Amino acid sequence: MPAHFTRRSLIRGVTAATAVTALATGLAACGGDSEAATGTGGDAAGSVTIGRVSNGAAEETTLKVPEVASIRAELPAAVRKSGKLTIGIGALPSGFAPLAYVGDDQKTLTGAEPDLGRLVAAVLGLKAETKNFTWENLFVGIDSGKVDVAFSNVTDTEERKKKYEFASYRQDNLGWEVRKSSKWNFDGDYENLAGLTVTVGSGTNQEKILLEWKKKLASEGKKLTVKYYPDRNGTYLALNSGKVDAFFGPNPGIAYNVAKTAGTANATRNAGTFSGAGASLQGLIAATAKKDSGLAKPVADAINLLIEHGQYAKWLAAYNLSNEAVAKSEINPPGLPVTNS
Repeated sequence: MPAHFTRRSLIRGVTAATAVTALATGLAACGGDSEAATGTGGDAAGSVTIGRVSNGAAEETTLKVPEVASIRAELPAAVRKSGKLTIGIGALPSGFAPLAYVGDDQKTLTGAEPDLGRLVAAVLGLKAETKNFTWENLFVGIDSGKVDVAFSNVTDTEERKKKYEFASYRQDNLGWEVRKSSKWNFDGDYENLAGLTVTVGSGTNQEKILLEWKKKLASEGKKLTVKYYPDRNGTYLALNSGKVDAFFGPNPGIAYNVAKTAGTANATRNAGTFSGAGASLQGLIAATAKKDSGLAKPVADAINLLIEHGQYAKWLAAYNLSNEAVAKSEINPPGLPVTNS
């Protein structure tokens, strides 16, 4: 996966490791191209089916979605006249479940992100056309006009506001994963980590946060043991065998594994979340369009209509992401400061 998934890291997006290896070959990219388009097809007028061909990442659900003329009227004239909303996804080469990946039919781009784009397009009375890029080419696509708006786990940052405008739609969270039988919960307090053994990805934002907490605990005479494994298989073998108490990683990837292991001997659960932006700011994931494109407002209004009428909550629940819900979509809300982005 591109470097943005592995920098300090989850403030940018979900690491490649969130595509848990248990996912079948439906995660394969579209022929390895740097850009690939996938049509949406199959939805009747006024409805959107979420979780289609999701390979078990979501419960397939068809939602009724009204076209709202007043929100459609807010669109830039060129987009409104085109009759389509071109949605950019930065999931090449291998995707990242449950957010965006090629479905089990080996061709449909599925996941929470393209599904929300389809819901928004329906409110706007537009046909959704998804285009799948590498992460770097996603932004080239926005800049060049190949993409109207990206739904691709993009974190709202002050640096990005120099070139883009945002409509927020999810919290940018890290999560704690434990065995289902575990009684431990994070509860927002690093003191709860005293005496535990936790695994985390090396070189990630969550590692940086965890090591800061380890240092604080050490100054109080308390111990936190941090362990590393080369891949997600090793992480889950350690968690399932009791070698570690918890895994600290991207919340969407944890949500995916919790859903996939439910009812099995290796069932896990989410034991809490923490903002990917740190303790002082709730990070936000946002639909991303070119600055001054005029798209942020109609997209935000469409998302808020989905929130008000319940489709938004059903979309999150289908992907086990209800713990990332926002109360409302905001246009260019406070983002990750330039000094930390």
